[in-house]
Amino acid sequence: MHVETLRLYCDVARLRSFSRGAEQNFVSQSAASQGVQQLETELGVTLIDRTKRPFVVTPEGEAFYTACRAILESWEKAKADVAIVKARVDGTVRVAAIYSVGLHDVSRHMQRFMSLYPAARVQLECLHPHKVVEAVLEGEADVGIMSYPPTNRALSTVPLRAEPMAFVCHPNHRLARRRLVRPTDLNGETFVAFDPGLTIRKAIDRALRAHNVKVNTVMEFDNIETIKQAITIAAGVSILPRHTVQKEAGIRTLTVVPLAIADLVRPVGIIHRRQKPLTPTVSRFIELLREANEEPARAGSRALGRDSPREGE
Repeated sequence: MHVETLRLYCDVARLRSFSRGAEQNFVSQSAASQGVQQLETELGVTLIDRTKRPFVVTPEGEAFYTACRAILESWEKAKADVAIVKARVDGTVRVAAIYSVGLHDVSRHMQRFMSLYPAARVQLECLHPHKVVEAVLEGEADVGIMSYPPTNRALSTVPLRAEPMAFVCHPNHRLARRRLVRPTDLNGETFVAFDPGLTIRKAIDRALRAHNVKVNTVMEFDNIETIKQAITIAAGVSILPRHTVQKEAGIRTLTVVPLAIADLVRPVGIIHRRQKPLTPTVSRFIELLREANEEPARAGSRALGRDSPREGE
């Protein structure tokens, strides 16, 4: 019985999917199924009831899952202790990220990280914001990357950046040619919003109320990608982090206009468990993300210094 097989079983049971569990462990679905069967033979019990669709983890399977989690955490701690001694950047960094950050940022940085440290790898899973927090707290991810990181005594937060928000519309919209959109321009606009439970929705609603703006919300979604698709078919307009719409603006499927609400920004940060020591590999990955986000900020400051008018102008 190998540690890799225990990890494979935990991923299959947690994700309730042989295919997704196999993908997380870089093996085929057939290999994942055979690995679980080998465990069942060794233990003499049925861990997963395959007669039901979707399959169900049996009571014995749940007990074994809990025991495996404890074994794997002990194994990871042992490896971390050894890694500290040898000071090598190797092993796996498990990252849970919200979709917009995972799709637009993390995938690019993880490739650079693995090219710098060939003995290390990054495992990325894109999740709903609440699931990112849950994955970190339950030890299923080493770090979480999300907007509006929560205040939690069990978590430590590493700030990454504050993303300016912008007005986003279809290229044929009446405001598409504006150089600046003011809050009053949005009164009565057909609006595609975030789900009410999301922190970003609450921040946008507060900003609009502060300027006495009322929009006509016709759609609500829990992720930026779907909102962008709705705007592409002229279903409405929205306010989104400017950083996440650069591609669409470049190919002119969407128009992005600066929004005259200076304090409306989306904070993005890294979270990790406060009481869990970070391995050298995880620490270096966090450092790489911070460095990557500090460079654009420095470049922006230099550009602002060049473009700022002299006193009296």
